[in-house]
Amino acid sequence: MIVITNLCEPACAPPRRSVAVSTLSFESPVHYADCSHSGANDSSALSSHPTSLMSSDSGDEPPLQPSVYNRTFWLCCFANFAMVAGNALTFRFAELVAYLNGDEENTGQIVRMGILGAIASRLVLGQLLDHYGTRRVWLLSTVIFGAGCFGFLACRDISWLIYICRIGFAVGVAGMSTATILHIQNSVIPERRTEVIGNFGSSGFVGIVSGTQAGDQIFRVVTDPEQRFAILFGLAGALSVAYFFIVLLIMRGHSHDRPEKTPPIHRLVFRFWPGAIVLVALFMGVGLTVTTVFLTRMITHRSLGGIGTFFLAYCGCAFLFRVAASGWARTIGRHWLVIMGLLGHGIGHVILAFANQQWQLVPAALACGFGHALLFPSVVSLGTVPFPREYRGTGTAIILGFMEVGIAAFAPFLGWIIDQGFQQQVEDPFGPMFFCSASVAVTIALIYGWIHHDTEDEEICARRLLNPDETAIHATPDSQAVIQSESEDVRLAKG
Repeated sequence: MIVITNLCEPACAPPRRSVAVSTLSFESPVHYADCSHSGANDSSALSSHPTSLMSSDSGDEPPLQPSVYNRTFWLCCFANFAMVAGNALTFRFAELVAYLNGDEENTGQIVRMGILGAIASRLVLGQLLDHYGTRRVWLLSTVIFGAGCFGFLACRDISWLIYICRIGFAVGVAGMSTATILHIQNSVIPERRTEVIGNFGSSGFVGIVSGTQAGDQIFRVVTDPEQRFAILFGLAGALSVAYFFIVLLIMRGHSHDRPEKTPPIHRLVFRFWPGAIVLVALFMGVGLTVTTVFLTRMITHRSLGGIGTFFLAYCGCAFLFRVAASGWARTIGRHWLVIMGLLGHGIGHVILAFANQQWQLVPAALACGFGHALLFPSVVSLGTVPFPREYRGTGTAIILGFMEVGIAAFAPFLGWIIDQGFQQQVEDPFGPMFFCSASVAVTIALIYGWIHHDTEDEEICARRLLNPDETAIHATPDSQAVIQSESEDVRLAKG
């Protein structure tokens, strides 16, 4: 995989405020608060830092092998492809609800119940991962996901069964995604975490394209509605079976060091609160609701063809930017990536509000794909960094859980906006929904930018430690003086 680094490098940006020492350096002897100071001490710290990036034996053990893109990484990518492709096949879930004589509000309520179930599972998911290890929770979540997919085949109306299946489906996805990301994070040194999460997630874009294209093809070829949904959800269930066996290969020889204590989630949340990144995670839930739940209904209503065109452009753009921007976290910083990602989503949703031809889905998809490519790895990385390694499972569950809170909070509301448009017989009932989601994106971008406009990213600090001569080459005398001053303050604080 080609990774392009050192893009958008500021020629001579003065250092900004250093991040707090107390939330960093849980895994390595490198103290990011000292990143502004280059010298012998930094070199010695780096020499003791593990140079390897990925462990192929266990997601719970420190990295041991010299290559990040090894057998374990690629197996995780294949597993992620299978899960995301199966999930993408269910993007037609709103069509299933309509076939069962439900409306948009029913869709929002069912999705909300599923997400509430997933959120409830996260109250114990982190503790289970920390206590029992990744392997057991990962496999159990896969079984639950498959049961939910196959359960949709038995749904004949809007009854308790479809709610139970959606809850099982959502709980399974929550456990599978959390276990996968936890396994990846625990196998990578901190300064490469965002890069590896991003490149790993690129396999998901391939899965989305495959799943949505397969779903569109099924709807074109199969005319009988019952057979359509039988093939659609049956294929999703079959992918869960393949996923199960891939996980067995990944976790072969897995070992887990159980922590002495596994505090309840509410104590860890208050102790290691991720900060304003939580707002961004909430919006990601809004974005997922728009694109994976209601987009298919909008495309059907406006007669724009299938959802494959949108997701092909969406995933293609996201994949390219994931690869190209893998080094941006260490150059411009993750906080700016978050702001750019939010604005990308906002622009994409505004374009969707005006799209009335199929080709107009493409620019909207490009903007949303750009936003997603930058947001997800940055949000996961920033949201979990305050948590020590032994509680990283809980940290991952918490930040992904806030994405699901965003879905649960906004899915019924966005569905209600659409239904109000239909009841009032407006020309386009979907436009107000897109404007609402775009407004949320821009508002959160402004709030997050105001909070973090002068906060320096620890991954930039790590890059400076790894390149001790960089500051001397690019810094002006004034910025060098600031660096010396900040380093002296840190040394006095430690003394």
